[in-house]
Amino acid sequence: MRLPLQGGLPPVAAPSGAVVEIACDESGFSGTNLLDPATPVIAHASVDVTVAEAAELLATLRSGFRFAPHEFKSRQFLRRPEAAEALAWFLAALRGRARVHLVDKQLFLVTRIVDLLLGQPSYLAGTRLAGQRRTDAHVLHRAVRTTGPDGDAFLAAFVDMLRTKRRDRAGDGSVDRFFAARDALLRHAPTDAVLTALDRSRVAAVQARLYAEDRSIPPPLEPLLPALAETVLFWSAGQRRVLVTHDEQSALTADRLRRLQRALAERAGLPAGESPLAGLVMTDSRDDPRVQVADLLAGVARRMPGAVDDGALRTP
Repeated sequence: MRLPLQGGLPPVAAPSGAVVEIACDESGFSGTNLLDPATPVIAHASVDVTVAEAAELLATLRSGFRFAPHEFKSRQFLRRPEAAEALAWFLAALRGRARVHLVDKQLFLVTRIVDLLLGQPSYLAGTRLAGQRRTDAHVLHRAVRTTGPDGDAFLAAFVDMLRTKRRDRAGDGSVDRFFAARDALLRHAPTDAVLTALDRSRVAAVQARLYAEDRSIPPPLEPLLPALAETVLFWSAGQRRVLVTHDEQSALTADRLRRLQRALAERAGLPAGESPLAGLVMTDSRDDPRVQVADLLAGVARRMPGAVDDGALRTP
């Protein structure tokens, strides 16, 4: 017996105006364990194909390249002798009708430090619409990557400080540990503008709001929300509304999606009812061949980013 699907925000009525319907899935998502070295990148893939077209794509892979029904996970797909030819055919079939957004988890965490602890928390944080602090984030990211254990310890302390599942953690010293890790990193990058600007009282206030379940702050350790926002912005292109069919993801709750919907509408100067994000419907990938195609594309992109890095399938 299948459990009810979690998350999603189906539209209350058929979206008005120009609408594009896409199907999405991800590869490499590991929840809040964003420092797992085995999965340093998340790939969020979206495809603009009909159910019939997706089913035909999968049927061709099975018949023309002799893939079995259970082999449409990227790991098995790429191990087959026919993989190179099948992959070339698959990507050609999707050219102009698919997009992959890659999320470097380490850079995502650095961006969260900049946007949440120095800026005004927003559901547009981590997207192209919050570009004011991108330069600072990239400078700090370089410092983290080049300082080895001290950089890793700094990010680990940030993650530990903002975990919210245990409500008894306030006052447990996590803010102190974060600033101790900041001070250790400062020895390598004494002029870093982000590190020197971090303020203990402001950081503690953000932590307190998160522990108090202040939902106006975007979940700090959920990279799927900005990835979804980037996907919607691409397919909308400022002219269409986007209706998303997505493989089940509990991180994409109705409340979070409403907040993202409103933030996108406000930035575009539109009423909330005309947000670029028209809605998001959860599905089980076993029931929708479009999501199976997106899943395969996401897995390939995560394992072989160069294979799809030609501008036709991938965002910058």
